[in-house]
Amino acid sequence: MSKTKEHYVNNKDFLQAIVRYKDRVEVAKKNGDVKPPVGEYIGGCFLKIATHLSYKPNFVNYMFKDDMIGDGIENCITYIDNFDPEKSKNPFAYFTQIIYYAFLRRIQKEKKQVDIRQKIIEKSGYSEVFTSDEMGNDVYYDGIKNSLEQKMRN
Repeated sequence: MSKTKEHYVNNKDFLQAIVRYKDRVEVAKKNGDVKPPVGEYIGGCFLKIATHLSYKPNFVNYMFKDDMIGDGIENCITYIDNFDPEKSKNPFAYFTQIIYYAFLRRIQKEKKQVDIRQKIIEKSGYSEVFTSDEMGNDVYYDGIKNSLEQKMRN
């Protein structure tokens, strides 16, 4: 008597839903109709995969985790047509990889924005007022508040 661990996304059901979706897309193409939406089940699977992936230690501490999840879901919807059920029976792994790389791209974008913000602060002459903490957040020192307000008035 063995207990099998229930996964948050059932790969067989997910595969069947994608095959049905791809069939609906083909019918819509033949009829000249617009591409149908992915549906609640497939969208829910994308959300579950992205949310659970965001709990991994290499992604857990980012403040823009919601943006990462949104980017992952958006990429899944964009590239769902590239999944070929004839080549792979594992849509979970396919879409997990898409989401993983979407997360990495979002992290790079955010790092670039932090660098740009830091350069702007340095060029503005207020670098002694602002600094970044270990998460890349700007920190304002209250002890220099009055001198900053005076500089801004002049």
